[in-house]
Amino acid sequence: MVLLMKLILIFLISVILTPFVIKFAFAIGAVDIPKSRKVHSKIMPRLGGLSIAISVYIGIFLFTPESVYLKGFLIGSFFIMITGVFDDLFELNWKWKLSGQVVAALCVVLSGLHLKFIHIPFIGQVNIGWWGIPISFLWILIVTNSINLIDGLDGLAAGVSIIVLSTIVYLSMPGLSFVVQIALITIFATLGFLVFNFYPAKIFMGDTGALFLGFVISLLSLLEFKNVTVFSLLIPALILGVPLSDTFFAIVRRIMNKKSISMADKSHLHHSILKFGFSHLQTVLIIYLISFLFSLAAIVFSRSAMWLSIFIIFLMLFFIEILGEILELHGRNFKPLTNLMKKITYAFKQK
Repeated sequence: MVLLMKLILIFLISVILTPFVIKFAFAIGAVDIPKSRKVHSKIMPRLGGLSIAISVYIGIFLFTPESVYLKGFLIGSFFIMITGVFDDLFELNWKWKLSGQVVAALCVVLSGLHLKFIHIPFIGQVNIGWWGIPISFLWILIVTNSINLIDGLDGLAAGVSIIVLSTIVYLSMPGLSFVVQIALITIFATLGFLVFNFYPAKIFMGDTGALFLGFVISLLSLLEFKNVTVFSLLIPALILGVPLSDTFFAIVRRIMNKKSISMADKSHLHHSILKFGFSHLQTVLIIYLISFLFSLAAIVFSRSAMWLSIFIIFLMLFFIEILGEILELHGRNFKPLTNLMKKITYAFKQK
């Protein structure tokens, strides 16, 4: 009951803070102006992630979770929050934005929060030594930016983050570990913000929120990697299937089109679903469902025998590729599986 009361308090703090952040964002000019690649048609306040971050820090004060990694978590998340605030205010060049993320990631890995062991199917637990530092560093950057890339529709990044964090909580139970406490705090802080961010949104989370949530998720999944009690090498990747696959397709698409991987476009997952004629709200709910399916696959994977786990991985990879080809996430002309299936179908008809 005490736990529930604290979580409700965090939710209420976020709900109360967000209207003030809306006024603050307008006052300092932290607004999102409609552009060709945007889906909104009016000036919107961003910086909403500030209410999420402040609520999380208040939640940490209330819960006082104990961990040797708490200091690194707080310092790194503060740097990522500041980077997001400056980007929401001044629309930083990607180099400055990446520099802030690098500093935040370094604060974490140098504090000792990095992989030491990885559980690999058929092999077991493997000591990866100093390789854990660069792998952890890259993981933080990739996950942080993947959440940022899907932040294109009202409530999308917030809802997907809640689904991801809820899955981490489920897989980390029983017990009220550091990971569970931080995840629950972040879920309820984000839920409070989602009251104002769900369609039709009154405020955007901006890079302050997207980078902060991505950063928190990357660290929590890293902590579960370190424990190697529930998570295997692929479970966090499965949970993050939506943002990671969207990021992968974006990189492939831009390389194939000979464009910079940092160049924004209007071919992300949510853009492509919208092009199929679905409404703004329907698109968000569809992506929630896809994210839930990935989380469900991760849960089944973690509870399954090896042969079933391998089947689930191949099934999800097949699903990702087919979805990417149908929605043309990596371009109109790259559809190897679809073309192969057409050839097989044609061959059967000929017989």
